[in-house]
Amino acid sequence: MKSDKILRVGIIGTGWIAEKAAITLRGLKEAEAYAVGSRNQETADRFAKQWDIAKAYGSYAELIADPDVDLVYVGTPHSHHYDVTRQALLANKPCLVEKAFMANLRESKEIVDLARERKVFIAEAIWTRYQPAVSIVRELISSGRIGTPRLVTATLCYSMGEKPRIMRPDLCGGALLDLGVYALNFVRMFFPSDIVSIDGHCVKGKTGTDLTNAMTLILSDGVLCNLQSSAACVGKNIGVIAGTDGNLVIDNINNPQCITVNTHDGVFVEDIHVPEQITGYEYQFLSCRKALLEGRLEPREMPLEETLYIMQLMDDLRKKWGVRYPMDE
Repeated sequence: MKSDKILRVGIIGTGWIAEKAAITLRGLKEAEAYAVGSRNQETADRFAKQWDIAKAYGSYAELIADPDVDLVYVGTPHSHHYDVTRQALLANKPCLVEKAFMANLRESKEIVDLARERKVFIAEAIWTRYQPAVSIVRELISSGRIGTPRLVTATLCYSMGEKPRIMRPDLCGGALLDLGVYALNFVRMFFPSDIVSIDGHCVKGKTGTDLTNAMTLILSDGVLCNLQSSAACVGKNIGVIAGTDGNLVIDNINNPQCITVNTHDGVFVEDIHVPEQITGYEYQFLSCRKALLEGRLEPREMPLEETLYIMQLMDDLRKKWGVRYPMDE
């Protein structure tokens, strides 16, 4: 790929997350929403017209076969990531796959192994990993602004009613893969030390998916992490990193806009605001473009081994809770 080339993205899926990708790409000069693929032509045509997309395909296979698509963005439910991603990789198409990456670790390993075998780029679209807030918080921690970190708390909760993608096990429903994945990544992107202990509890809905959960992690460097996620209530979705000399309060772990620095006794020091953004999704598309230009097979911001590690954590938690998907068989 040449340095001046616009990255042509083919969007798989036409739900709200695909719409967010389309909005984002409309605001970028380095990338564009070039094609959309749906399971029927009418839906694809309507989406393409709404977002001014050049090509509309009535099947995922047709989009993947388009030689002008540089990157396939998989924006379907978790349950449908595996088949379409595998099909794209077999066609040697670079992929950016929405979180959670796959239904479980087994599927994730198979896809990563296939990508590595065929030497095709693949990345997980966990958008918070790519955002400027990550480097800001890492610098604040490493510079000693809050002393030695000892406790991390993070919450992500939305009241989602009985949406199928939350309630249905065959769609990999529940709060963990949809929301809890952000809380786990919130810990890992700032504290990558080994997890020596993990425990948790959940409250299930009538279909057996986890609607509300709590997770406790103890890290090898002595940091304790209390995390919560829920698809059944409205939360104050902040993250707090507490150290011996102060704390950092991140206003929204799902899309940080402001990091507040407090010193001893919670005394306010300053607010640090992130750069103005289109939607926050732009950073993952720009990261993919940069990696492709440099000939890399994965992004630096979210290494594949980290994706596999998070999937293992979620598998372990679901096993403990008795939350199973058809893909687990």
